[in-house]
This record gives sequence, C-alpha cells and structure tokens, in this order.
Amino acid sequence: MTKIPPAGRIKIAGKSVPRLGLSTLHLAGRGRYAWGTPADRSAALELLRTAVHDLGISLIDTSDAYGPHLVEELIHEALAPYPEDLLISTKVGLVRPTPDTWSPVGKPAYLRAAVEGSLRRLGVESLDLCYLHRIDPEVAVPDQIGVLDALRDEGKIRYIGIADAPPEDVRWASHYARIDVVQSPLNVKNQDDPLLDVCRDAGIPYVAGQPLCSGELAEELAAALSWVLNQGDHVAVIPGTSSSTHLKDLVQAVAGLDSHPSDAGTAAGRLTP
Repeated sequence: MTKIPPAGRIKIAGKSVPRLGLSTLHLAGRGRYAWGTPADRSAALELLRTAVHDLGISLIDTSDAYGPHLVEELIHEALAPYPEDLLISTKVGLVRPTPDTWSPVGKPAYLRAAVEGSLRRLGVESLDLCYLHRIDPEVAVPDQIGVLDALRDEGKIRYIGIADAPPEDVRWASHYARIDVVQSPLNVKNQDDPLLDVCRDAGIPYVAGQPLCSGELAEELAAALSWVLNQGDHVAVIPGTSSSTHLKDLVQAVAGLDSHPSDAGTAAGRLTP
C-alpha cells in the first residue's frame, strides 16, 4: 500500500487499520437497495483497488446481503490475493427475498451455511471478522451468537461482531461469547447511541455506519466525518460510495485529523450483562 489515510489508526480484529474504512453497500445494484449487479462492474472493481492499493484504506466492510452475495464476489475478484494488513469484515443473518426486504434469520443452521457461503465467495479459509447482521427476535440470542462462537473455535471465523443491535442485546450476547467489535449507525443527525460509551468502557472498537446519514450529509464531508471520529479513539467510520472521485473526497475530508493509535480491541470484550 502506498498511502495511509489520516485520522489515526485503530486495532480491530487483531489488525491495525486506519480509522477511515469503506462500506461496500453501494457497490451492488442501483439506488439504495443494494440489489443486483452494479451499473458498471469494472468501475466497482477499480474503486476497490483504488481504495486499498492507492489510498491505503485497509478496512473493507461488506455483507452477504449486499447484492445479495455479489459484493463479496467483487471483493475477491478485485483484491485477491489479499494484502496481509487488509481487514475484510462481512456480515451474516439477513436474507433478501425482494430488493426492499431485509429479514433477520438467526437459526444456527442458516448462520453456519451463511458463513460457509461467505468463505467460498471471498476465497478464504477463515473470515477476519464476521458480524451478526441483525439479531433475530424469533431465535434465542445464545443460539445465534453461540453458533458464531463455535465457528470461531473451528477456525472459520477469527473475530465476532454485532451490528445494529441495542445495548441490552449486545450485553446479553457478550454473556455467551466474546464480542470483539460493535457496528452501529452514528452521524450528526443521529447522535444518541449508548453503545459509544458501552464500547469505550469495555475496550471494544465501535465501527460507525452511515456517518453521512445515507448521503444526506454528502455536502458536509469534513464536518460530518470529523464529528463521528471525535467521539473517541475507539471509533472508526465506514462511509460508502460507488464513485472513485467521491472516495478520494472522503480521504481528503479527514486529511486534517489525526489521533494516537487506539487500544480498543485489546480488551477481553466482555460486557456486563
């Protein structure tokens, strides 16, 4: 990698990465649904290569629900063989029967099959970081997090995260398995997230999704990203884009920021249930 984005570094899932990452949600389909093939597949592949090889972004965030399945395949095509310092996080636990339907499925057999699918599409033997994308209210939390913990014991997952869950569910899940990362929406229009303090106190990295509020703050990149990053050294941001020009603007927007490396991610990762 030739460049390292500013804004400091953070340890997530055992790797030191810049606090500016990239969400790949917008690489699938057209519009806000992340459904189907991209309008320009070559451009999507080039954006991934630009992010990693030219701009030094080494946190790439995806999900088996993006496409669905397609974006994991794009990442493999664009970036394999993967640089050693690249951290690819993916998510399981959501199904997409239609473009505008995102339904949680937390049955252990399904989650196990979903992890196997992600392994195959990404072309790896172990997922760097696997989030439970949503907690399924119809399935006991210990069963959902337990199967991911078992897959970690089997070496198919290295680190476990939880995405878009309330603090009580994160604490409850942490009672049954070590939670290494939490991902949650955070931006200047949606500032109140108790998980910020929960993660800070537990030494767990907090990955902020939707830092630009689904594009509503796209004209205020520097202010919007700075506000999120200034919530603590344990915070990383993963804005999304399908434009290489916009990607470079995102890097430039945090050019004036820097911080000391965070120790988040080195603690035990167990919360008080």
